[in-house]
Amino acid sequence: MHFGNKRIGVICRVCLAALGATAAPPAMAQTYPVKPIRFIVPFAPGGGTDLIARTIGQRLTGALGQPVVVDNRAGAGGVIGADLVAKAAPDGYTLVLGSPGPLTINPNLRASIPYNLKDFAPITLATISPFVLVVNAAFPVASVKDLIALARSKPGALNFGSGGNGSVAHLAGEQFKALTGVQITHVPYKGSSQSVADLLGNQVQIVIDNSPVVLPHIRSGLLKALAVGIKRRSMLLPDVPTMSEAGVPGYEASTAFGVLAPARVPREIIARLNREIVTILRAFDVKERFAALGVEAVGSTPEQYAEHLRAELAQYAKVIKATGIRLE
Repeated sequence: MHFGNKRIGVICRVCLAALGATAAPPAMAQTYPVKPIRFIVPFAPGGGTDLIARTIGQRLTGALGQPVVVDNRAGAGGVIGADLVAKAAPDGYTLVLGSPGPLTINPNLRASIPYNLKDFAPITLATISPFVLVVNAAFPVASVKDLIALARSKPGALNFGSGGNGSVAHLAGEQFKALTGVQITHVPYKGSSQSVADLLGNQVQIVIDNSPVVLPHIRSGLLKALAVGIKRRSMLLPDVPTMSEAGVPGYEASTAFGVLAPARVPREIIARLNREIVTILRAFDVKERFAALGVEAVGSTPEQYAEHLRAELAQYAKVIKATGIRLE
């Protein structure tokens, strides 16, 4: 009997140890976070990605009880910032606000890239924003057809600015060239805010970029919107035609921003971040703030965002193959 009691005691201790091991991940999620979180933005301050990240980061700070620090790491069309996150410790303390440039365009544009989608754990699709073709308010065109006619009359004379080689704005311009047959010259900058600044200063003649970047200048009257790059008219610019309505059928350009972590972050932490960020995105005042910026708040499951990224990767593969552009 004494031996039996000892055996039962050993079995109980083994069972308790097993239960403790099973309970460890949820305990980790319950205590997470215990230190500040770095939220990487792979582009320069002032652009659409930066504005969205700072709104989410500020609210997430309150929700998690730890500072969420936005860290701008621009360069190589977003590759530098994205790679930093792909190689970060999978502990939930490094996040990235992803966008097509680093996640679904550059993998198609560049001969080699130091990461792929499998290196990230999607958390949620945050926002979607249309691209808008804009010119300086004083530029002598009133429509996309006018712009095409002017560009055809002066091949290579007009410039279009973008946030950098391989950026979504770069590809948007290349898509416009391919579908219209015009010869316009690409001028890359280190961020969308710089390209728009030079558009305001008449250093470049055309920008096709995210609505958050250009909408304030459209509303102020400094820039003229000629078309939006989505299939339906934007609620933010209801009087501006779609690119198809403006005479460029088949054109489509928008940007989806989403939050990701390094791969292998514990599922419980991903679930916690998803829950908190989706709650933020569904808040009425956040929806209003993003609408004022020119973006639509979304919020999705990690699985839905993963599927979106796979579909977008395939979509841009087709566009890039058709345009023939390549970055080495």
